[in-house]
Amino acid sequence: MRNPGVFHVDSEVIVPFFDVDSMHIVWHGHYVKYLEVARCALLDRLAHNYLQMQASGYAWPVIDLQLRYIRGATFGQRLTVRASLVEWENRLKIHYLISDAATGERMTRASSVQVAVHIASGEMQLASPQVLLDAVQQVLA
Repeated sequence: MRNPGVFHVDSEVIVPFFDVDSMHIVWHGHYVKYLEVARCALLDRLAHNYLQMQASGYAWPVIDLQLRYIRGATFGQRLTVRASLVEWENRLKIHYLISDAATGERMTRASSVQVAVHIASGEMQLASPQVLLDAVQQVLA
């Protein structure tokens, strides 16, 4: 069983026409955009979004991304994308679940891993910066 995380944020995405192929199914690469929508909402909830990360002196590149496609989404379908914070002390790991907003049917699951990189030196950090730890603690308190 997957780790449900310490907290989550749900985002809604309506599949636009330009994301589907000739069979009206979402092209597999577009799911990454849907994950990013949910990840940004999660980071906003932490009050530590990408602009705040940059202001604190750290970039957080994605170093691992895994997706498992269960059922293809279609044009106009309303999707719920859940992003759940799983790890934050040494890296930022987020689990995702994309489901049909109307039925709750599971469509895709995914996970991403990001690491802190000190912007000035370009060095990857072996532990998350205190500013992220403080942001998570604020939400969990």
